[in-house]
Amino acid sequence: MTTLSPTPSPDTREESQLTPLQGVALIFGTNIGAGILSLPYAGRNGGFLALVIALAVAGVLTTISMLYVAEVSLRTKRPLQLSGLAEQYLGNWGRWAVFAAILVNGTGALIAYAAGSGELLHNLVGMPPLWGTLIFFAIGTFIMYKGLEATGVSEMLITAAMAAIILILCGWTFVGPGISLSNVWVLHPYFIVPIMNLAVFTFMAQYVVPELARGMEREHTAAISKSIIAGMSVTGFVLALVPFAALGLLGESVSEVVTISWGEELGRSAYYMANVFALLAMFTSFMAIGYTTMRNVIDIFHWPQHGWQRGVAVGITVLIPLAISFAGLGGFVSALSYAGGIAGVIMSIVPVLLLNTARKRGDREPAWTVGWSAHPVMQWLIILVYGLAGLYSVGTILGLVPAGWQ
Repeated sequence: MTTLSPTPSPDTREESQLTPLQGVALIFGTNIGAGILSLPYAGRNGGFLALVIALAVAGVLTTISMLYVAEVSLRTKRPLQLSGLAEQYLGNWGRWAVFAAILVNGTGALIAYAAGSGELLHNLVGMPPLWGTLIFFAIGTFIMYKGLEATGVSEMLITAAMAAIILILCGWTFVGPGISLSNVWVLHPYFIVPIMNLAVFTFMAQYVVPELARGMEREHTAAISKSIIAGMSVTGFVLALVPFAALGLLGESVSEVVTISWGEELGRSAYYMANVFALLAMFTSFMAIGYTTMRNVIDIFHWPQHGWQRGVAVGITVLIPLAISFAGLGGFVSALSYAGGIAGVIMSIVPVLLLNTARKRGDREPAWTVGWSAHPVMQWLIILVYGLAGLYSVGTILGLVPAGWQ
């Protein structure tokens, strides 16, 4: 296959740098978004233990896939996004496949945030959902447009606030009304498969890795892998903690957006705290996903990073999901599940292909490489698990999966 090199960008300005802590916050903020709000609802039939199994499998395999992307980025001279890396090493088919996955994932996430943010602001301050959604998108879009430094700093500050809120809420649940172990000590393996699809989406942060690797490369190369692993580990802990508290308290009566029923059960103050957490979680994820989607739009069309084209890329990123949401197409959990299954298979399998090709055709020696997790057995395991997740999503869309899995 002929390697296609992207057209050099006329824009020579460099993006700002990230610290290791900002890198962790970027990973955490990307993952902790709408997915965590719907995980307890998605896991109510399979039980908490089924949810933990799905999170463990998806989390470990996605982390390994992200490390692959980090090495590929470090083997490449030009600061390319994931779609640009796919073009350089896999050709046009890889370029468009990855871009389609990023656009599907980003659009699916932002559809969920459009619906969820309006509902949450209505619950918090009585604002009409439409205006709440527009204000949420406007603030997030402004920060996204400003660039990596504004996004990184915002992610770090808001992530700290989110951590404080979730620890208070979980502590409140444990020492207040308490939880019932019979609600969490539940395992129905049959439902692990549908839970996996949402878990795939919740952990899918591969496309922010090139941004992280380039942002940390100059001063913190040795910490790139540590930031990825730390960010994913903290993500996994919080993704398990929230369903543990919510399902332990509520059982199968959790709402589709868990913070609504969780906050109502604990009282008025907790209700507001839970919904503020939900809003912040959506906001951090909106910034990270929106920013990297916008950068990939720029890459796919070989546009300069700064100029009128950046505004067009931002418009493509945010206006499509807004239009779909306002048209009333797609529910909250279904939008996330379809996005996770379809995009997840591409986003997790392509890094395997990128790693093997970049190790042969990379144009510089990397300062860091993946170790044992690059073994062919691990690579084939990633392909198998995410390939099956993709087949599940296609089957769901076509109505071919069992009724209990829908």
